[in-house]
Amino acid sequence: MKITTPDDFTQRWQQPPNFPLEIPFDYTFLPAVDVLDHVRRDEEVRFTILGDDDWQVRMDRTAAFRTAPIKEIVTWPFRLVHFNLGRFYDDLLGSFQEEVMIPWRTHLSVQGFTWQRLAPILFLSTSGASSTYHNDNSHGLVWQVDGVKTFHSYLDPDKHLPAEAAVIGETTGESPPAHDEADRQSVIMRPGEQLWSHALTPHWVTTESALAMSVTLSHGGLCHQGRFSERELALRAFWDKNPDEAWTHDLRNVRY
Repeated sequence: MKITTPDDFTQRWQQPPNFPLEIPFDYTFLPAVDVLDHVRRDEEVRFTILGDDDWQVRMDRTAAFRTAPIKEIVTWPFRLVHFNLGRFYDDLLGSFQEEVMIPWRTHLSVQGFTWQRLAPILFLSTSGASSTYHNDNSHGLVWQVDGVKTFHSYLDPDKHLPAEAAVIGETTGESPPAHDEADRQSVIMRPGEQLWSHALTPHWVTTESALAMSVTLSHGGLCHQGRFSERELALRAFWDKNPDEAWTHDLRNVRY
């Protein structure tokens, strides 16, 4: 069931499974190919060339990724992430702060939410590409902008990865472990569709179109009237016992 009201969101955000929602942001992105052509040249972009080609082909494509013709780039299997979109607020993402981030922060505040970090992350990938299998320490409002992806997780994450195991990083791998497909929650996401991804829940994302782009609003330390989500309590307990490690690993998965 899609969440469309503040009260419904407040009731559902605290525990899995993930759920679709609808936040009517008044913002229009440039086409994915134009965004790709811009961000691939930025020094903070991260990308991985994928595919079954031999090692040398992947190395050559990696070296040429920033400068090769964009029509050639989009035929290569790859995944790309950029964690610092504030670098583009004056050009590529003009008015994004005013039309997306400020209204969303205001909306959360009005509903009684607080947070320690709230920032957008950009994802681009080509047909057949898959993210790693991982969990994030943050909640994500996943917004599919261009193309089609499938967001895979589990109906009952505790059955596959307890929160305590997620906290210490027992998740990350190139592919998900063997599991019963009946346990899986796979949500096909088309342009304009949104999904709430719970903190510390294992997931992976596959690309179903020639080129796909999504933006995730990442919420670290999200709290409603003094109450954290159920799985995040395990993270807080870990940090209480290991204060030197608190916030030393950021809210993003660097092996996307």
